[in-house]
Amino acid sequence: MTDEPAEPGAGAWAGPEGTAEPAEPAEPVEPAEPAPLGVVRTPTGHPGVDAHLARLADADHLAADGHVEVYEDVHRGLREALSALDAPPVPGPYENRS
Repeated sequence: MTDEPAEPGAGAWAGPEGTAEPAEPAEPVEPAEPAPLGVVRTPTGHPGVDAHLARLADADHLAADGHVEVYEDVHRGLREALSALDAPPVPGPYENRS
């Protein structure tokens, strides 16, 4: 162990040519272009549900901040499809006989 002081700036980040200043980026970094996730959508056999799930592909071509609108639209459609399953059946034209 020595009693000599450490070099000035030792252990600190050193920029180009040994300066203590960080280097300026040459160009601003641009966000990546939207890219499809490649998620496979398996058909359910229910045309209404399948149509809503197919709408999810629209989000593949949007930036992340545009996904919310698509997801909310799909969620609303799927919720309506599920609610329709709980609705009482509508009687046919000949089921209301007196």
